[in-house]
Amino acid sequence: MKSRILLVCFTGTIAISSWSCSKIDKGFLSQGIRYKSNIIECKRGMALTLSDRIDADGSTPPYTFTMLNLRNKITGESAPAEFFTDYEVLMFKSGSVFDPSKDTTVELLNKKRELVNTTPMVFNETSGQIAFNRASANLTLGEYVFDVEMSNSWGKRLFKDFAQINVVDPLITDMFQVTYQAATGSTAAEVFTTINAPQLSCTKISNEGARVILKIVDKNGNPWNPRAGEVIRRGDRPTFESHVKFNPVIETDTALICDFEVAPFPLTNLVGDDGTDWAFLIYYRIPMQFAQIDGVPSNNVNPVFGFRVLMEGTYVVQVKLPDVTRISGATQSPGTT
Repeated sequence: MKSRILLVCFTGTIAISSWSCSKIDKGFLSQGIRYKSNIIECKRGMALTLSDRIDADGSTPPYTFTMLNLRNKITGESAPAEFFTDYEVLMFKSGSVFDPSKDTTVELLNKKRELVNTTPMVFNETSGQIAFNRASANLTLGEYVFDVEMSNSWGKRLFKDFAQINVVDPLITDMFQVTYQAATGSTAAEVFTTINAPQLSCTKISNEGARVILKIVDKNGNPWNPRAGEVIRRGDRPTFESHVKFNPVIETDTALICDFEVAPFPLTNLVGDDGTDWAFLIYYRIPMQFAQIDGVPSNNVNPVFGFRVLMEGTYVVQVKLPDVTRISGATQSPGTT
């Protein structure tokens, strides 16, 4: 009886001893974490540019990422101080909902916005995602690399030369989009002839403000004079002003100017009271006394075009009519925009 009891105890002791010697790993931290692309592009001055999140490759959550040693790829020198300097940036308030159909005045818009002090680049330590904002206009062009340290319950691991940031200037296609272009000539009896479509181009002249200077010019680059009635509305169809929510359009001797406040501009498709979706279309007429179409005499000129400006700044948008010549009628004041 005693020996049976001893045997049971002995067997139990062996089982317990075997279990207590087993080692259980505490978490897992992969050596293969990565961005989808290890080259991240920062387009200077854009309202918001986001990188991918870091793929943790099955690592045990929760985990954190820390960006370390941001430096110039070629020289190895530390990244310029502008990366870590706070700038005042106008942003929508956290939790606010901007409704372009209702928030149609600067006063209403400003209730949803505030000036925020922020660095041009913000690194999210939970996801590894990098966000660049308008303050990135202050960054120096170049290629920069950085290391990442990841930590979780397993411990910490350093990933050298983890990814590269290329600070570049946005292309005009990043800032400006043509959505439509066409034109006709029309007689006094409203008989229409299709002519060559206008050619739209855009030049950014400043990072400051939020302004479009719209010029309609002939094939030689001569602008018509909106202030003198050389560019007029076409019935009840939408004009430049139809898309302007916040400030009145200013007419000068050479241009139509609007301060659009917030990009993109136009914010949304224009929908008429009857439900017609005009998208971003703009219609104008240049009366026949101010224009000569090649080979089509005594016709009004009817340009139709649409565009969007995708980031704040000051732009000259030119609408060039390639087979039309301006007839000098009204004089233009020198030096007007």
